Amino acid sequence: QVQLVESGGGLVQAEESLRLSCAFSGGTFSNYAMGWFRQVPGKERELVAAISRNGIKTYYFDSVKGRFTISRDNAKNTVYLQMNSLKPEDTAIYYCAAVLTFLPTRVAERYDYWGQGTQVTVSS
Repeated sequence: QVQLVESGGGLVQAEESLRLSCAFSGGTFSNYAMGWFRQVPGKERELVAAISRNGIKTYYFDSVKGRFTISRDNAKNTVYLQMNSLKPEDTAIYYCAAVLTFLPTRVAERYDYWGQGTQVTVSS
């Protein structure tokens, strides 16, 4: 059974950086496109960034373009989200997700596996 475990969240001040990691196990990582989502209470889960199976194609939510970078290391079965110039509105629980396709999708319901989430809090 595929498992995803996020790490790297925490409390930072505005304009600081964090790097989230998501470790994949229980399957063939390179068969999955990966996404990072975030959710705040009362709102729907939204796609922050996503990456294709081979790491060539990436997608970003408009509000994080130029600040966040998604990457993956298929040899280490890990996907990363580098978050720079963090803003208080980036505060959320961040989840990684895996979908058994070449390209990722924005639709959360189409993802096959989810991690437990990691809290990111940005103070002003």
